[in-house]
Amino acid sequence: MLDKYEAYNLAQSYSEEDPFTSERYEQFHRYMPKDATSVLDVGAGIGRGGARLFELSPASKLTALDIVKSRLDRLPACYETKILGGSTKIPADDYSFDVIVAGEFIEHLYPADVDPTICEFQRILKVGGRLMMTTPNPGSLKLWYRGDTIYTVSHLTQHWPKEMKLRLRMHGFSGVRVVGSGKAIRYFGSYFPIFSVYGSYLVIADKI
Repeated sequence: MLDKYEAYNLAQSYSEEDPFTSERYEQFHRYMPKDATSVLDVGAGIGRGGARLFELSPASKLTALDIVKSRLDRLPACYETKILGGSTKIPADDYSFDVIVAGEFIEHLYPADVDPTICEFQRILKVGGRLMMTTPNPGSLKLWYRGDTIYTVSHLTQHWPKEMKLRLRMHGFSGVRVVGSGKAIRYFGSYFPIFSVYGSYLVIADKI
């Protein structure tokens, strides 16, 4: 299974060049608890987002998790630790991290791995910790207008905001909320009432 994930993600090289990556991590930073230091960057890629997060929060101790070794090998020095592997069995102790960020990651999992991954996130977060994930919005106007789909060579699941909020609550998270993400926030901010303008969304959940 891990070999398949690696192959699928290598087939999608766009993540290494995505022009919105820095802004996505700036959005993560806006919602980070003020006293957070230990951060797990899930699906870190080559670390472009983490580098921006570190610029904004230089006290952060960053750990990268990714399935592609060649990308981890290119990480910038701001990452103190790197983990090569999947998200269903993360080699970290219980209560290890203040924050977990997963930018455009969860849609890259097979359905059977989504809940085990969220279980791992819940396990390794400290009490009072925060999980933040972005994922494509299946209800976006752009998809509807184009008659398009979220599914691609590496997008293996899609996640509706309402169901994602419920899923996280069922795994014990509190204060679960959703705001807009993606390039639309450049024009509408994160709280535009017509949610379908957003190509992606950010879900924020606390372990309290």
